[in-house]
Amino acid sequence: MLMRNTRLVARAAFVSALIPAALGAQRTDDGLARFQREVVRLSAIAGGKVGVGLIHLETGSELFVNADEPYPMASTYKVPIAVQLLTRVDSGKVRLDSMIALKPSDLHPGSGTLTNLFDDPGVSLSVRNLLELMLLISDNSATDLTLRTAGGGAAVNARLASLGISGISVNRPTVELIADAIGVSDLPPEDQRTLATFRRLAGSVSDSAQRAAAKAFYNDRRDTATPRGMATLLRAIWERKTLGAESSALLLDIMRRCETGENRIKGLLPPGTTVMHKTGTLGIGVANDVGIVELPDNGGHVVVAVFVKESSKDTATQERTIAQIARAAYDYFLFK
Repeated sequence: MLMRNTRLVARAAFVSALIPAALGAQRTDDGLARFQREVVRLSAIAGGKVGVGLIHLETGSELFVNADEPYPMASTYKVPIAVQLLTRVDSGKVRLDSMIALKPSDLHPGSGTLTNLFDDPGVSLSVRNLLELMLLISDNSATDLTLRTAGGGAAVNARLASLGISGISVNRPTVELIADAIGVSDLPPEDQRTLATFRRLAGSVSDSAQRAAAKAFYNDRRDTATPRGMATLLRAIWERKTLGAESSALLLDIMRRCETGENRIKGLLPPGTTVMHKTGTLGIGVANDVGIVELPDNGGHVVVAVFVKESSKDTATQERTIAQIARAAYDYFLFK
């Protein structure tokens, strides 16, 4: 009888020990599932299709929504371009202090300052200048010169493939990307492209042609990224797997000083939060922000990649979606 009671007590103790562990696992699963439902709920604010990639770098905990759906990168494609450029710097093929002369045909439409300030020949900028202009203020003219110096889209994609990163494709300079998005189909040869010519061609595109171009653009896999692909690239950058220590530090420092997108990932985070990021926007319903957020109190770092496409809402609403998701991720990984 004593032996039987002893066995019963031992079994009860074993079961009692399992219950808290099982409940703890269930709570963890429920918490992540609840967080994912909240991200999906917040995504509806954008009025379009939203893709999300979140990774807590120190623990590897991750969450994805529409992980492998391709989204137009817009200017977030400047991150993989920077990786390839700095790869060439690390290998000694390019110097950051090399000077590049700007020609009138190098001034391209879209965001940035080169087009606005340097419309006469005779201006030269260093590779470092172009890299910073590309990432800090998203200058499109600087981007196309940087992409050329990096070896073009094929070189960027080859570098990503060598790193084992899939789901990202860089294919066109910004001038061609914008032209395709808005329906400009007859761009002149590269050395004959001027701002005046582009504006004339863009102004002649009919509303119906613009709508058709936008639809075709969304079905185009060029210059797209999946949330999983971009989040994986950002993690590789953080872990110094893409570049040497000096180039990694330079890239992250420039991304930390990014001047665009104050209402996106940063929008609802506490003042002073360190965010290393890059934004992207196209006026056909695309708003993106991708980067790394530093949590306080040694809470680690979180990759945040949020893409919005085919949105029927204005840019401010799309930005609010990104900010809400970023804040939800900040809170979840800080207090989890």
